[in-house]
Amino acid sequence: MDFYFKEFEHRKPPGPVPYSMSRELLYQYLATCNLTLGIWYLWWRWSYALNYDAMWFSFPLVFAESCAFIGSVLFTFNLWKTKDEPKKTPPHTINECVAKDSPEGSETRPISIDVFFPSYDEEPELVRLSIEDAQKIRYPHDIEIKIFILDDGKRPAMKALAEEMGVEYITRENNIGFKAGNLRNALEQTYGDFIVICDADTRPFPTILEHTMGYFRDPDVAWVQTPQWFFDLPEGERLPNWLQRKLGKWAAPIGRGFEKFYGPVKIGEDPYVNDPQMFYDVIQRRRNWVNASFCCGAGSIHRREAVMEAALRSYSEQISKEHKEIEKQIRKITKEKAVDQDVSDNLRQEIIFDTEFTPYKFHVSEDIYTSIVLHSDTERNWRSVQHPEVESKMLSPQDLQTWTVQRFKYSGGSIDIFMNDNPLFRKGMNLKQKLMYGASFWSNLSAVWNIIFLTCPIIYFLTSIAPVSAYDVTFYLHFIPFVLTAELAMMVGTWGVAGYKGKTNFLSFFPVNMRALWTVLRGRKISFPATPKERQDGFFGHLVIPQILVFGLSFFSMCFAWFSYFTGMFGSYSIGGLVFNSFWTINNMMAMWGMIAAAYWTPPPADKKQEQESEELEYGI
Repeated sequence: MDFYFKEFEHRKPPGPVPYSMSRELLYQYLATCNLTLGIWYLWWRWSYALNYDAMWFSFPLVFAESCAFIGSVLFTFNLWKTKDEPKKTPPHTINECVAKDSPEGSETRPISIDVFFPSYDEEPELVRLSIEDAQKIRYPHDIEIKIFILDDGKRPAMKALAEEMGVEYITRENNIGFKAGNLRNALEQTYGDFIVICDADTRPFPTILEHTMGYFRDPDVAWVQTPQWFFDLPEGERLPNWLQRKLGKWAAPIGRGFEKFYGPVKIGEDPYVNDPQMFYDVIQRRRNWVNASFCCGAGSIHRREAVMEAALRSYSEQISKEHKEIEKQIRKITKEKAVDQDVSDNLRQEIIFDTEFTPYKFHVSEDIYTSIVLHSDTERNWRSVQHPEVESKMLSPQDLQTWTVQRFKYSGGSIDIFMNDNPLFRKGMNLKQKLMYGASFWSNLSAVWNIIFLTCPIIYFLTSIAPVSAYDVTFYLHFIPFVLTAELAMMVGTWGVAGYKGKTNFLSFFPVNMRALWTVLRGRKISFPATPKERQDGFFGHLVIPQILVFGLSFFSMCFAWFSYFTGMFGSYSIGGLVFNSFWTINNMMAMWGMIAAAYWTPPPADKKQEQESEELEYGI
């Protein structure tokens, strides 16, 4: 089978952003200024700038601003500093990875590694590529590496592939727990000291073990997460070439002139904003200093002992919790002070029989859930490490439908944990760890206030009612310093990683995020659909109807307000309010446009790509 991504095999991953103490200190200074100005701004908004004649409008906006500011505080804490784990040489034998007083402390046998490739409905030939790369993994010392295909699809073709390539094949009769259940089933049948978790399309680099196993010299390191890198992201088309293709050769000089002023511009570059560098190189990497980087599944290496030990404690806690809850209900019904001991013992046995032992939590977000269990283990104080360098490559969602399914799972899974097993109330984590997890969960509630931010300028334009007391000099003196320092702090804090597209994508994400929140609030389960590894044909305009409505209403309302202002036909607009809300609306429209364009994006055909490359050579770009 010929895969679309074959032409991208030559691509190399970006390196991690180099650490700079001076840049970090500048960020901390700017972030402190921004938070101080933010407190000042919100105090003024709540105390002096509410429009008491329209509290139905004014209160939701100041509420949204306050919620967004809480997110900014958490994000600032997340980005506060970089503290990479010192690299260590790869261990020779297992006794170098465990505590000296452990049963394996005196063993000098080689380390054993199990490499898992969970699969459900992926093409065998796709998995073949992953296995071929896994077989190239090298290590400077003797080591035992076993590769396993974990086939939840029970396919003869996948079993034949395993036999052909000389790797192990594991399947099961049911799909209980989906990926987490698949991993649990494999753990019951394997014995490696460490486990490398991959997806079916994860292509590990030969260096993945020699660059990461050194961290496990610390016996408290439970897992190491490596950055995920999508090597098939669309590179886009330079503006002069795009204008020439759409309008003719006369338009190319316009594009070149614009690029001389603005810099290189690419059309169709990663339209879904899949590039995960912001997440891994900035957010996850800067959680190392408080031991709060969490597992993200593919590309992670786990200590088997940690996974099983934490699972046992979690299993025991779950049984005890259910036992207490049922006994409480029995006492309430019988009006007795205590439950009979024999009844209590029998009840506990029944709960043990009915409770699943799950090394990886049976959950759509099993990776972060398992991280929470390990980080809250009061007995061992397990540590995690975010490795800064890319050690594998994988495929990105190539259409909006696939992207939406994936983001819905991520968002819904996080919200479900936040609502039903909130780590902020778990024993075992320190305050800094809880704040880091809180930042992740808070961001998934953002659809609530993002909807307010999207609708407020529309309401102002259509009614001329202001959500603040006045758009006057006092307003701008409070608002502008706060926003400017926020942008400067963000620019410095994420230096070396493109951030603007991520911010606009975060805003336009509101329909998916809202649907995930509503699903959890209704008590519905977030499903476990496997992410397709090939582009789904067609356009997906039905998925961006909310964004189209916001874009259209924003544009119409802005034109209506300016026309009304100049003609005096309607309302009592102020020039300050019109200018402020126009900038606000344009930002919202740009965010919506990115998602709308992604719904109709298709990769250029092969002949167009060759034509683009020749034109770039011709123009010297």
